[in-house]
Amino acid sequence: MQFFIDPYFPDDINAVGDAGMAGFEEKRPLYFSGCKNFLDHYREEIKLLHNGGASGSEVAHLICDMMDELNNKLFQSILYDVDGGSMLEHISLVAVGGYGRGELNPYSDIDIMFLHDGSMPAARVEDVAQKMLYFLWDMRLDVGYSVRQISDCVEMAAADSTVKTALIDARYLSGPRQLFDNLSKVILTQIMTKSSDKFIKEKMADMKSRREKYGSTVYLLEPNLKEGEGGLRDLQTAMWTARVKYKFTSPKELIIKGILTEEELDTYYAALDYLWRIRNELHYFNGRKNDQLTFDAQVHLARFMGYQDHGKVLAVEDFMRDYYRHANRVEHFASSLVSQCIWRDEGALKILGYFVRRPVGDGCFVLKGELIIPDEAVVEKNPVVLMRIFELAQKHGVLLNVRVKALVRKSLYLVNDKFRRNREVNQSFLTILRSPKGVAETLRSMHHLEFLNRYIPELEHIYCKVQHDIYHIYTVDIHTLFAVEEAEKMLTGQAKDQLPFPCEVASQIGKRELLLLAVLFHDIGKGEGGGHAEKGAAMIPTIARRMGLSKEGTERLEFLVRQHLLFAHISQRRDLHDERMVVQFARQMETSENLKMLYLLTISDVRAVGSDVWTNWKALLFQELYEKAFNVLERGDFHLEASSERVKGVIKRVTELLQDDFPVATVREELKAMPVRLLLSNDLALISGHARLLLGLETSDLLMKVVHQQESGYSEFTICTHDMPGLFSRITGVMAANGVNILGAQINTSRNGKVLDILQVNSPQGMVITDEHRWQKVQDDMRLALHGDVSVAELVEHRQRPSLLTTRPIPRFPTRVEIDNEVSEDYTVIDIYTHDKVGLLYLITSTLTHLGLYIGVSKISTKVDQVADVFYVRDIFGQKIVSEEKLQEIIPYLMRAIDEWV
Repeated sequence: MQFFIDPYFPDDINAVGDAGMAGFEEKRPLYFSGCKNFLDHYREEIKLLHNGGASGSEVAHLICDMMDELNNKLFQSILYDVDGGSMLEHISLVAVGGYGRGELNPYSDIDIMFLHDGSMPAARVEDVAQKMLYFLWDMRLDVGYSVRQISDCVEMAAADSTVKTALIDARYLSGPRQLFDNLSKVILTQIMTKSSDKFIKEKMADMKSRREKYGSTVYLLEPNLKEGEGGLRDLQTAMWTARVKYKFTSPKELIIKGILTEEELDTYYAALDYLWRIRNELHYFNGRKNDQLTFDAQVHLARFMGYQDHGKVLAVEDFMRDYYRHANRVEHFASSLVSQCIWRDEGALKILGYFVRRPVGDGCFVLKGELIIPDEAVVEKNPVVLMRIFELAQKHGVLLNVRVKALVRKSLYLVNDKFRRNREVNQSFLTILRSPKGVAETLRSMHHLEFLNRYIPELEHIYCKVQHDIYHIYTVDIHTLFAVEEAEKMLTGQAKDQLPFPCEVASQIGKRELLLLAVLFHDIGKGEGGGHAEKGAAMIPTIARRMGLSKEGTERLEFLVRQHLLFAHISQRRDLHDERMVVQFARQMETSENLKMLYLLTISDVRAVGSDVWTNWKALLFQELYEKAFNVLERGDFHLEASSERVKGVIKRVTELLQDDFPVATVREELKAMPVRLLLSNDLALISGHARLLLGLETSDLLMKVVHQQESGYSEFTICTHDMPGLFSRITGVMAANGVNILGAQINTSRNGKVLDILQVNSPQGMVITDEHRWQKVQDDMRLALHGDVSVAELVEHRQRPSLLTTRPIPRFPTRVEIDNEVSEDYTVIDIYTHDKVGLLYLITSTLTHLGLYIGVSKISTKVDQVADVFYVRDIFGQKIVSEEKLQEIIPYLMRAIDEWV
């Protein structure tokens, strides 16, 4: 496409330089109109080309050419109108930064430099710059500028690597060419050579800080296209580093210098093209400069790039999977090129190599903290070395040299079925897993070089696999590697400060490699659609047979993968005071070793989802289930002791504790009226405290108590009152109105009509609420609500949406309601999965009340924006709901109420 700006200007403007013509300010409105029409026309033309399938490179270069035409015309017009053009001999207009590279996306910044020779007052040059700058700003363009002489460029580049980087990309636009050529020589001979080592180190530091800011992995679920790992900035950093090291003007010179192959340079250009195409559409979609691949942008881009849903796999998941694969290749290319730039003293190494490098076996050596392989032919002669490379690097605590990484990548074709079944290979891999250090790091290195997928091809199912929600912030494969890291920290005791009890359990594990394999494989079935635990377990016998695992090891591995969701489900979503359910769970575990491994696997899985997902509350629930199930397994007795005898014993001992404060007969009657589950699931001191509250209702109709559990991250809020319709619904409403988050609730209704409700609560941010004024307000509101002096619905309605809840578009999944009549002997269990919203718990509990259901136990779980709440309910006669008609009524009624709630 050719760009012509002159047709957009009136004839009198084109006659610039005539003696009688008006100055720039008088002509400015006409210039502005002409430039605006020019941009409007060609922007639309370029966008049409983009929509028609033009490549990312083509569009980026066309936008750049368009801006060149505009800036050159404007620059020359200003100079002619200021002094008849005499300054044209002394000022060059130079593009720098991304504009200098010829890489502009629809809303990119435009960086220009006014380079002058110093023969005129700086104020006159600054005046020209200001005129042009304000004009471009008024056109709503993001423009950065500088006014410099060549000597300024040298001085500033020495002091600031950002300036040096911008100058490396400098490109001539207009004015005296010789002036720009002089700058180019200075850039090549002085700026690029001066402190080149320092510049490269600074770029490495920049890369590290970007990792920390934008995510230390390619595989974040909302990656930054420019600054994130595997993004545009990685490619730019690699090329800046190479230019400073090898002093070239065109990347093609890297082929001549033997730094890159033609194929590698093609990879570089293809990567730029791919990222630019996405970035162009991202800018058009947002109507502004934006580099964050948000969920809504991902959905749009998938459609734009031609992806389609197929089966249960969404188009956006396929698109993002390809994006991550691409980002991985970009990161590899950038790291390889940068590593070559910082690799030193190669000539000296060839002479002194045998004196300084340390042999570690299999043709591998350690040199300067890296594993090197001088004779790369050893890999082809003996492919086992491919696995030994990783074992040796782990054993000696060194990194793989960039050439070794490249060797692994180009030798992947050797990883075939024969390799996978090789006894030496498998022993080497198991040795890596048994090592007391560096397991997760080694597996990450294998994954990054795509060796792990080749060795265990089933892992290909989850490679770069996206779960399109905001609960999982990493792709499935990266989540898996983080989970391995969490397991390793427990096995080595590294996490004992944060996880003392799990680390104690981990120290008792017999075969640590089996636990690590279970963690590595726990989500392996996710690439196959729904029911991933069963699908993953079905893959284990084949994998285990290839690896040469024992029958016992295979069975344990299969068990752990199949059951890896069970522990979290039971602990967070079932009543842990239900002895029958705990015994049933323990029976499923079969052995205490299975229980230990499943406990540790579940912790690893949950902690690897994201930093905010693991909480003290979950830790307590997990430990409670583990200890209760472990005690059952150690007893080896799956039969429940007769509860009536145990209850009599508890009543006798608690009566003795309280006999000095209350009449014995009164205490005994109160305890006999209490729910059996309350008497059997707590220690004597706690039951005594509960009894005191219930007995206190003789003198007051409402008693409340708050106890802060600082170490556990919650407070226990106890309410003691007389039963009334919709009591729990009113309680949840008051809590919602006061911004109190309910983690769990035990609702205890005595046979004498007294109620003892125990709630575990904290703030929506997960902190203990210690403000006494706030608690006083909760208690005041609770009193008004339970006495009927205030409308709970109105209290909830007035509650403002918490600021921590995001307002940006997020993936939505339909509300789900499930009913389980098997898990509990006494209750019907209702599971509700939906999206979080203000007052949701109050809505659900009031709806259950409206349905004539009484809530006995409630377990609350919120994962970022998704709620998974559980309610143990009975009908008005205190029975489970068994009527099919009633069961059929509950689900649609609840779903309608939840979905219509705004």
